[in-house]
Amino acid sequence: MSLALIVMLPFLGAVLPALMIRSGRAACALSAAWVTILALGLLLTHVPAVMRGEVIQIGWEWIPALGLNVNFFLDGLGLLFAGLILGIGLLIMIYARFYLAKEDPMGNFYTYLLLFQGAMVGIVLSDNILLLLIFWELTSLTSFLLIGYWRHLPEGRQGARMALIVTGSGGLALIAGMLLLGNIVGSYDLTDILQHDPYEIHNSPLYVPALLLILIGCFTKSAQFPFHFWLPHAMAAPTPVSAYLHSATMVKAGVFLLARLWPVLSGPDIWFYLVATTGLITMVVGAYIALFKDDLKGLLAFSTVSHLGMMTMLLGFATPMAAAVAVFHIINHATFKAALFLNAGIIDHETGTRDTKRLGGLLLLMPITATLAVIAGASMAGIPPLNGFLSKEMMLEEVSHTAWLGQGWLLPLAVTAGALLSVAYSFRYVVHVFFGPQRDDYPRKPHDPPAGLWLPPAFLVGLVVLIGLFPDVIAGDLVRATTGAVTQGGAPDVHLYLWHGFTPALLMSVIAVAGGAIALWRYDRVRAWWYAGPHPEAKALFDRVVAAAVAGSKRLVLGLHNGSLQRYLALLISAALVLGFTGFFGATHDSGERALLSASPVAVIIWLVLLAACAMVIRYQRDRLLAVIGVGVVGLIVAAMFVYFSAPDLAMTQISVEVVTTILILLALYFLPKETPVESSPLRRRRDALLAGLTGLGTGGLAWAVMTRDFTSLSSFYLENAHDLGGGDNVVNVILVDFRGFDTFGEIIVLGIAGLTIFALLHAMTRGELYRRLGAWQLDMTKSADRHPMLMVVITRVMLPLVLLVGVYIFLRGHNMPGGGFIAGLVVAIGLIMQYMASGYGWAAQRMTINYHAFIGGGVLIAAVTGIGAMILGYPFLTGAFDYFYLPVIGKFEVASALGFDIGVFLTVVGGVMLALAHLSDLGRWVSHAPVNEQPMDALPGSERRAGEGGE
Repeated sequence: MSLALIVMLPFLGAVLPALMIRSGRAACALSAAWVTILALGLLLTHVPAVMRGEVIQIGWEWIPALGLNVNFFLDGLGLLFAGLILGIGLLIMIYARFYLAKEDPMGNFYTYLLLFQGAMVGIVLSDNILLLLIFWELTSLTSFLLIGYWRHLPEGRQGARMALIVTGSGGLALIAGMLLLGNIVGSYDLTDILQHDPYEIHNSPLYVPALLLILIGCFTKSAQFPFHFWLPHAMAAPTPVSAYLHSATMVKAGVFLLARLWPVLSGPDIWFYLVATTGLITMVVGAYIALFKDDLKGLLAFSTVSHLGMMTMLLGFATPMAAAVAVFHIINHATFKAALFLNAGIIDHETGTRDTKRLGGLLLLMPITATLAVIAGASMAGIPPLNGFLSKEMMLEEVSHTAWLGQGWLLPLAVTAGALLSVAYSFRYVVHVFFGPQRDDYPRKPHDPPAGLWLPPAFLVGLVVLIGLFPDVIAGDLVRATTGAVTQGGAPDVHLYLWHGFTPALLMSVIAVAGGAIALWRYDRVRAWWYAGPHPEAKALFDRVVAAAVAGSKRLVLGLHNGSLQRYLALLISAALVLGFTGFFGATHDSGERALLSASPVAVIIWLVLLAACAMVIRYQRDRLLAVIGVGVVGLIVAAMFVYFSAPDLAMTQISVEVVTTILILLALYFLPKETPVESSPLRRRRDALLAGLTGLGTGGLAWAVMTRDFTSLSSFYLENAHDLGGGDNVVNVILVDFRGFDTFGEIIVLGIAGLTIFALLHAMTRGELYRRLGAWQLDMTKSADRHPMLMVVITRVMLPLVLLVGVYIFLRGHNMPGGGFIAGLVVAIGLIMQYMASGYGWAAQRMTINYHAFIGGGVLIAAVTGIGAMILGYPFLTGAFDYFYLPVIGKFEVASALGFDIGVFLTVVGGVMLALAHLSDLGRWVSHAPVNEQPMDALPGSERRAGEGGE
């Protein structure tokens, strides 16, 4: 349980800084720090067991059908990375408290930082690759927030977008690769994958595509060439973020995943040449660019790229000893690189600049900062007796025994060149900033910062020295345990010590240090060589690629989505026809075995009338009123067909929906011309006719194929259990409110949202510029002198109580006879809307002051309460209950919880329908410029007639 808590604590605690900022900046920082301390403390309780070689596991099933389980495990590799994430994260939080300015929203910063921290811990502790992918994408999203934290800076926004695009795109490739890997193994749990026979994975035809996709995901995350360009632009983030990203988190995620999957993916030549070569190129290119960067964070960013390339190269060697060296350098790099980034932040904070051309001579002005920078910089250069020297020597030793393309000298030569450049840029960071004469043009007067800024890097520098002097004592057990977890075959005989003897690696190291010193000594000439060569700017290339992708997307989208509904439908129907007929003609077919029913004269007549109505709609589709009549006839015939096939519930629903739809269309047609203009060419009409004919043929053939064959259906279950399990004899209603109540619950929510959306659209038309345009709009129509006919007013007024009574009756009987909340809601809505149509919106609205918004909200809430009530009693959501009771006179009757759910359905239907229709009616009144009538009708005698003249 503690593993899950370690992962969840940062997510749960992310809300604290946002709340505690009200109590001050110190309280905000402390709340975030204590969350990290608690997670780190829980992690440390597992250290003894992990050091003994135990693997701690915990998990729960989440979506077992997909293989997605909430499984976590802790081994040496997970312990190392989780410790770095939480330990360095704690130092970053302390540092940020004193680094951020008063105007910076500190609550937001710590919230983003904790979310990012939780995502990273989730990656390194996940025991399910699908769960790991979720956390992987969360790191991209949360790093986007951190990199773009200073949103007022254009470079911050640009860097955040670039990081999200590159790492997010790589994440998509990683998802595909992980799915292929899980398919090869037959499990998505990492422990199962790591225990699987690697030779079976290597021999799978899916191995190569899975490997390529996974490597793309790892390389983009860890800024490997040619995806390295995003990382330096992420330096627009505040320095605490940069230090965290570069030392322990974001960019180490790709290296972590390479190490985690090392047992099952490494071995074949393709692994060596892809991973080791990419790492080597990244190491050299990153170091070369870093040497000529004037911005301190830019220099450190490209140095991180170079060191990540070194780790990747070591893992590409696919030997246990090289894996051990990579693990050791992960530790060392985290310590000196975090210290250097924090040091660069101090320089920027206290001098007002990070530009080396404006710095120099800070040794005596900032002695504490200079001491920390010299030690950390020397470790980065690989100078003894610091920890960077140890892992660099071990790396060179492995390189000296590795051949590339059969040549034993190529790799040592290239790596020595990379090490030389590494020494040069490390020396440059120290010498060009802290040595030389003092200047009199610093942006701000330099001085050492308060302890809150220099103590976190000082702690890390202390580790740099201690690991360098006592490597096996401080880090030996951790390196061995982590290496064993990486190789899954026991750690090699790894012993860490400062002096390795006179070896080829020592010679390579001496050449690198001497060459780096010479390069710094002759830096002006070396820089001239740099300026004389080509300088492809990755950001410019990226911007051009993005601009081209956006332009191409626009052309494609505008070409396909030109606003023509006809085109959309034609493409959709054509695709469906191609798929359907391809499947039909691509297989053999047998005739169905079910006997056909004879057609009665009534059925034939109904069918002929249906054909005639459909033909009428097609023939008179330009005449809107005739088209509406034809569509209404089709709807009524469908209802008659339901009656013919003994489905009264469906027939009642169909009739109710048909009436409401017709009213809606009539109200909408009020704003449209009487006839539709001719817009389609003869060729397009012939195309549409062909598509319609083929669609009808295909649909009819599919219906014929289904109905002439035997098939199993759930209907028998519902018929047999509706009364016993649902307490009702109307099977359709019992399905809606009991068996499939959750579906109905979702449908009424959608209906309510639709009603609110229509209201919002119509409400927006009664204000602003559109309001003024509607006010000046004159409809080209002949207005009736008797706009509220007496006959219609009287009939609707008399029918209203009857309609309400019928609605209540249909509602109450719905559980056992045709009816229910949906039909009753439509019936009541029809009765109400007829009042608006007969007597005018204004007159009816003054007398029916009903809050239809409350109907929608109340209906959904009542339906939800019935479901939650079942959960409180220990049953699944919306589980129904019923019982029978007896009262004198009334007799025996049933009470079911589904009644409450049906009330919610009823209210939502009434509210949604009326909200749309009533406001559409109101808009029509506004467009017609008619005042609100004071009388219910126009035809009135005497003085009352004169009082009602001109009314609505």
